[in-house]
This record gives sequence, C-alpha cells and structure tokens, in this order.
Amino acid sequence: MSDNTANQGIPDPEGAATVIQTDYEIGQDNIETNVGPFNLDIHNPVFLVSGLTIVAFVFLTLAFQAEVGPVFDALRKWLTSNLDWFFIISGNIFVLLCLALIVTPLGSVRIGGKEASPDYSYFGWFAMLFAAGMGIGLMFFGVLEPVYHMAFSAPVGVPSPFDADGNLIPENVAAAKAMGMAATIFHWGLHPWAIYAVVALALALFSYNKGLPLTMRSIFYPIFGERTWGWPGHVVDILAVFATLFGLATSLGFGAQQANAGLNFVFGVPVGNTAQIVLIIGITAVALISVLRGLDGGVKVLSEINMLIAAVLLLFVIFAGPTGTLVSGFFSNIGAYAKEIIPLSMPFGREDDGFRQGWTSFYWAWWISWSPFVGMFIARVSRGRSVREFIICVLIIPTLVSIIWMTAFGGTAIEQVLTDAGSQVHKYVIASYNPELSLFGMLADLPLSSITSVIGVVLVIVFFVTSSDSGSLVIDTITAGGKVDAPVSQRVFWCTFEGLVAIALLVGGGLGALQAMAVSTGFPFTIVLLLACYAIVKGLLDEPR
Repeated sequence: MSDNTANQGIPDPEGAATVIQTDYEIGQDNIETNVGPFNLDIHNPVFLVSGLTIVAFVFLTLAFQAEVGPVFDALRKWLTSNLDWFFIISGNIFVLLCLALIVTPLGSVRIGGKEASPDYSYFGWFAMLFAAGMGIGLMFFGVLEPVYHMAFSAPVGVPSPFDADGNLIPENVAAAKAMGMAATIFHWGLHPWAIYAVVALALALFSYNKGLPLTMRSIFYPIFGERTWGWPGHVVDILAVFATLFGLATSLGFGAQQANAGLNFVFGVPVGNTAQIVLIIGITAVALISVLRGLDGGVKVLSEINMLIAAVLLLFVIFAGPTGTLVSGFFSNIGAYAKEIIPLSMPFGREDDGFRQGWTSFYWAWWISWSPFVGMFIARVSRGRSVREFIICVLIIPTLVSIIWMTAFGGTAIEQVLTDAGSQVHKYVIASYNPELSLFGMLADLPLSSITSVIGVVLVIVFFVTSSDSGSLVIDTITAGGKVDAPVSQRVFWCTFEGLVAIALLVGGGLGALQAMAVSTGFPFTIVLLLACYAIVKGLLDEPR
C-alpha cells in the first residue's frame, strides 16, 4: 500500500485494520494523557475544557437564576422553531441508513471481527441498552403524550374529540385516538433508536474492528485522518461531553419532577425545588455507589432490576386495565404508526407547527444529545454481534417494546379519559396541565393504586440511577481518551456534576431550561452524526464479510 493512500485514510479492504491501527499508533503520541495530583487520568484538552466549562456553567446558572431563565426559554423556542426542518430531515436519514444496513451485505460484518463472540446474554444486553436508552422518558411521557396528542395537538389535520366546552364529539374519537397513539409512537419508535444505533455502531466498529480508542473522535478517522488526534478530534469529543451531560441533565430533571410528584401523591411530600434538589442529591449518591462497582457489578445489575420491575408494572396495567382493548390496540397502533410515519416525518408542507416544533424537533434534539451516552454505552456491551443482529436488536425490538408500553399506559389512560370526564388523567392532563402526575393519575383509577404508585416512584428512581451511573462511565471514557479503566476519582467527578447541572437547570429555569440545553447541544451534534453516517459506510466497506 502506498504512503499516499495511508495518509488519506483510505486503506484497501485487505489491509484496512492494519493501516488504521498503524496510523492510530502514530497519532496516539499526539493525545496527551496525564495523571494529575488528584489522580485524574486527563485527556488534554478534552477533560480540562469540558470540565472547566461545566463548572463555570453550574456556578453562573446558580448565581444568576433570575436572569438565565428567560434566556433558556428564548433559546429553546428559537432553535425548535427555526431548525425543526433540519432535525426532522436528519432523523429520517438515520432511519434510512439503519434499514439499509439490515438488508444489504454490509449487515453480515461482525463487531469485533469474524471470530468475536458476545460478552453478554440477550437478556442482560437488552436490559442494559433499554434501561439506559429511555427509562425515565417512558415513565414521564407514557401516559401524558398519547392523551395530550389525542386531545390537543393531533397533527396532520386530525380534529380533537372534544368541543370547546369539553364535550365528546363521537365521530372524531376513533381518528383522534389512532393519531394520538401514532404520534406518540413516532417519537419513541424507529427514529430515536436509529439515532442511538448510528452512534453505537460507529463507535463499536472503529474501536473493536479498527483498533481505535472507544471515543467519538475515532469515528472520524476516515474523514480527518491523522488530524483526528488533534484539535478536530478534540472538538468532536468536547461536543460529545456537552451533549451527553446536558441530555442527561434533562432526563434527570424530568425524573426528579416525576419522583417528587409521585412522593407527594402517595405520601404527601411537598412539591418544589427543595424536594427535587434533595432527590437529585440522594439519587446521585446512590448512582455513585453503582459507578464505583463498575459496569458488571453496578449498571448491569440495576438494569436487570429495572427490567423486572417495569415488566411487573406493565403486566399489571395490561390485566387491570381494559385488556381486550389494549391487545387489539397493539396491532391497530402498529398499523396507525405505519400509516402515519411518512406524513409525520415531513419537515415541510404541514400546518401543525405546534406538534412539529414543540414536540418532534425537541425530541430529535434530545435523542441526539443523548446519543453519545447511549451509543457508547451500547457499543461497550455489543462486541460479538453482527451488524444486522445489532441493528435489529437496537432498532426493531426496542421499538416494539415502546409500542407495547405506550399502548398499555397510554391506551389505558385514553379509555379512562373518554369514559369518565372525572378521571384523574383528565384532571392532570386536560383540565389542568400537570404532566408529572399523569402516570400516578392513571394508576389511581386502577385497583391497588397505593401499591402501584409506590412501584412507579421506585421505578422512576431506579431508572434515574441507571441513567446517571451509566452516563458517568461514558463521559469518563470520552474525557480519558477512550480508556475504559480511568481512575475512580474521575468517574466520581462526572457523576457528581451530572447532578449539579440538573440542579442548576431546575433552579435556573425549570423545565424550559432543561429542554433548552438539550436542544442547544443537540444541534451541533446532529452535524457530527451526519458525518458519522459516511464514516460507518466507509468503515464497513473495508471490513471482510
């Protein structure tokens, strides 16, 4: 192979891994890793820039609470209203790439090489990727979103089933129910998991097959070449840290609000910033214990506990709720989703600005801001899977589980709203908007509500812990230059500051601030992911199949 080919980062298929490995060894000298006085394995300047910026952000947000709230709110509104088309088109590209990898010969490439075998069973693997990917979100939005879309924001021209006085319009009910569920599944189905799959596959491919560090910059070797180990790579990793931290903070904020509301609903604990701050501190402390135990002893165990508790609650809702309607609704909801996915995916030519800008563009930015965290976490536990197996399990199966969850929780809540105007869900979603209470309102109108509400609170908290500890491991890996065994003190630092960022955003602007930072960090990282799509195809073409 010629030096010119190697320098361009375009290796031939037979020598691909060797050439990239050689270039990595050359470029590795440019990545300075220092062990400082506090036993921090620092990847300069990624750790210093991201760490100092986060510390400054927390300080300034807490110091100027009154001033930053309106700024966060204006930032979120501008981004979602002016860049909605960009987020929606990008999401479509990620889905199309994943589907193409399933059906093309590239799907036969094995992550880690032809002889690699999986490190985890299907149950353990699936539990970790699902709990890390959407746990808190499903708890918060599982009841809220289907009811809200049906009643208020049914997109693409579907009318509300209620008139101005709140009375049912029978002829509108069927279409509004179908669209409410289709719109919800659209936000929790193929698109978010395709975003995660793109990042996870790219990281796994360039780490396990090409011998590069497990960090975001490695994905861009086919584009940057040796400059990957310089400032272009530093910028990519710093953006990944910011996106991950603020995406996690958004989810932790949602979790704290819902856990606080649940504790108030069951035990009368006061609702407010003080209680939510105490919750974040307490749960961050538990997450620290899990972080110290590592991936297998902490995250994996908690993820499997999560899955079992969630499965119990899901089965209870199915059998205690309108079982027949839910079973038939699962299939009709899949049909509604398949029918509406293309209209809902259109970035232009629609009049439902509130749905597209207030929901879809925020969701896509949120998923993208989560993608370094979830993607790297999935990559770490996915060695030995073929690309086709990987995409099917990361894309298709979680989408089906999301449909089951939304059908059970959202479908039960919709039936409660339509059959009883005095239902708790009607009270908390339609009559007065208290989204954090929507889950507990639905459970309140089912048997054993005092028990299931406690289970709901526990599940929110355990999902909270799982997201925090797995996120800390990922950020730690990025800032340590791809190392998975960085010093414990560094993981403690990131876990602590995840909680502090969530507290700062809650105090400084509430839900609007959380959403604003997820969107603002999601925008630049969308560009990173679009470039990663090219790198994935380039990398897979160089692999033996």
